[in-house]
Amino acid sequence: MNEAKLEEFRQLLQSKMDDLLSQAENTVAGMTDSKDNFPDPTDRAALESDRNFLLRIRDRERKLISKIQEAMERIEDGSYGICESCGEEIGEKRLLARPVTTLCFDCKKRQEAMEKARGK
Repeated sequence: MNEAKLEEFRQLLQSKMDDLLSQAENTVAGMTDSKDNFPDPTDRAALESDRNFLLRIRDRERKLISKIQEAMERIEDGSYGICESCGEEIGEKRLLARPVTTLCFDCKKRQEAMEKARGK
């Protein structure tokens, strides 16, 4: 992959990470500044359920941030866009759809088929 394409992916990954970090900061600020006092147990339960759901989303985003950081490290060390399994180049369309991917389309398809066969 040429340097211009790598820079495009670096900017795409950085932009996504900045968005995720901003959302996380807003979530923390919203939860700490909240002065919600619900005397009704049903209202309180609904609030707790919503917060729990939001925290699960943020946890998934935290994992995505880790993957973004790893992808940026691969850009730096020159291994970005190379399949971990077969060593072939990962297609640009796949990288645009999932910039943090480490497997080419065929290897990912094979991995998913194996997981399905194992019942995961």
